[in-house]
Amino acid sequence: MIDTGVFDLVEQARDGRPRAVARLISLVEDDSPHLRSVAAALSPLTGRARVLGLTGPPGVGKSTSTSMLVSAFRARGLRVGVLAIDPSSPFSGGALLGDRIRMHSHTVDPGVYIRSMATRGALGGLATATPQAVRVLDAAGFDVVLIETVGVGQSEVDIVALADTTVVLLAPGMGDGIQAAKAGILEVADVFVVNKADRDGADATVRDLKHAMSLGRRELGPSWRQPIVRTVASAGEGVEELVDALDAHRDWLVSHGELEVRRVRRAEREIEAIAVTALRARLGSVHGGEALSRLAKQVAAGETDPYAAADQLTETL
Repeated sequence: MIDTGVFDLVEQARDGRPRAVARLISLVEDDSPHLRSVAAALSPLTGRARVLGLTGPPGVGKSTSTSMLVSAFRARGLRVGVLAIDPSSPFSGGALLGDRIRMHSHTVDPGVYIRSMATRGALGGLATATPQAVRVLDAAGFDVVLIETVGVGQSEVDIVALADTTVVLLAPGMGDGIQAAKAGILEVADVFVVNKADRDGADATVRDLKHAMSLGRRELGPSWRQPIVRTVASAGEGVEELVDALDAHRDWLVSHGELEVRRVRRAEREIEAIAVTALRARLGSVHGGEALSRLAKQVAAGETDPYAAADQLTETL
């Protein structure tokens, strides 16, 4: 049964009230007791928004590129939600808000909602609550949801499981750019952007990227040739080409049935994450803790092996 207060919040969010959207995302981030009611209220309203992810090494201009895309989508009359994933403060645990500061020009636009989310120690470039925050923005009627990852480089590939289209940004003069692509980002990109293309070395970056792509693993089935778009996000240059590439990828996803495949995969990851969290909570309960301690002592004493102990522990759950 859906809590009445949660239902009212969802209705207010759909009416475009930013405080209601903020409150719903806070409930998600804080793992509120009302979280199940929130999920139940949101589910029938989701599945309409385009979810775009932007990732890449630090310093390539992800925030500026995100701001550029917000302007482009707003020019089309679309409502845009932005989730800027920031590193957690080592003191407060909150987001450092650097990305939100760079997008300050959009904060007074009622058609744009920007939320900074702290990673809170999560790896992969996203915050743990990001998938549910996307659901909030989707259900609230935003046409496009932009997710900007932390920018840690080679390890942040979680975005591919959440976004319909993943944009990987690189920039000339950054030695770790192509190295990051070699380490696996190459395979998650749907669109490549060489930002700061007015700098020396842009041609070399594009050339190196094409070479790295030629060495990449090829997928079976209908192929999407990843375009490379040059931009100067600080000046708004290349935005039309980038939006055209995003639209082309959206059309490809729909025509090949890949959009549904990706969204089912996204739902699988969400379900798995929730189930694993619930199991961990049960393992950490008083009775689970006692059982774990007893089995650990047996393993340490050589009375049983860790696999047999794990089987016993899961049987108790």
